[in-house]
Amino acid sequence: MEQALKNDLLLRAARCLPVERVPVWMMRQAGRSDPLYRQMRQELNVPLEQLFRTCPAPMSDTDVESAVKISLLPKRIGVDAIIVYKDILTPLAPMGAHFRFDPGPILDPPIRTQAQIDALQPVNEPASQLAFTGKVIRRLRETLNEELPLIGFAGAPLTLAFFLIAGESPIKRGTGVSEKALPVFQMIEEAPERLHRLLNKLTEMTLNYLNYQISEGVQVVQLFESIADVLPRHIYEEFAFPYHQQIFAELSPEAPGILFAKECNHLDLMHQSGAGVLSVGKCVDLVKAKAETGGTVAFQGNVDNDILRDGTPDDITAAVETCLKQGGKTGHILNLSHGLHRDTPFENVKHFVNIAKTL
Repeated sequence: MEQALKNDLLLRAARCLPVERVPVWMMRQAGRSDPLYRQMRQELNVPLEQLFRTCPAPMSDTDVESAVKISLLPKRIGVDAIIVYKDILTPLAPMGAHFRFDPGPILDPPIRTQAQIDALQPVNEPASQLAFTGKVIRRLRETLNEELPLIGFAGAPLTLAFFLIAGESPIKRGTGVSEKALPVFQMIEEAPERLHRLLNKLTEMTLNYLNYQISEGVQVVQLFESIADVLPRHIYEEFAFPYHQQIFAELSPEAPGILFAKECNHLDLMHQSGAGVLSVGKCVDLVKAKAETGGTVAFQGNVDNDILRDGTPDDITAAVETCLKQGGKTGHILNLSHGLHRDTPFENVKHFVNIAKTL
């Protein structure tokens, strides 16, 4: 029989069960805003794709241990969950799409033709095709010793398709969609059936990947629709929403599922996705969102990540107070509107967690 979690606040909040306080964690909490992470990356001196496993290189125990250590870095600041250190592009490597980072992700050539889509390999045996991820999860569970829950994740099919078709990040930092994303919108207009063919392949892979992570020991999973903020409703409804529904319908019930749709205001579609937790951006009013969904789902969010980068401790305290008041104590996981910016002062990151736990 599995040992009970010492801190199960996040799991209870995800299921809308009573909690003593609202749990807190952050997207990109194990990453570039942490000086210890930057120091580790410098000392390791290996390509990022080797740690993210977006490359076909042989697995090494050193890389596994590095991913475990990086995943655990936020534990020292008091977060209520650990998320596995990897990239949303990780499972594309066994499909034949190997991204390298220079410094952002690069795929050469991009995937745009029917022949290229058909050549992508299925991920039907994740235990062998994604063994690195499984090994990292098992080591994390062993090291955590039931102290905190472990979160696994995957990129949503449309977000992955944007990266594959663009051949690099489709998002221009701070300004929304990049010109590199234009071929995606062109495919939507001129060859929607080709895009659906790609999305079906990616959905099958994503399901196998998430269920594999659950089988290896993650206790919560999050689906990242990181390009939701650049999608008009009709595109979201046709090319994102049905694949969300399929994934959450076929996801193992052992782990709660979180849908993160970056700055998406199509709350009705997010609610109909079947996710038990909706991670919402600063564009969503949590009071209205909770009223509209009638307590049928939990919410995650939604402190503006810009405030952590640009604000004072008092600004952060005020933002957390407002968020906790709007989100209420039940069915709320405190998080950011999106991931931590790389230039966020680490003192602000620590203050966010401390004040969340104090309030």
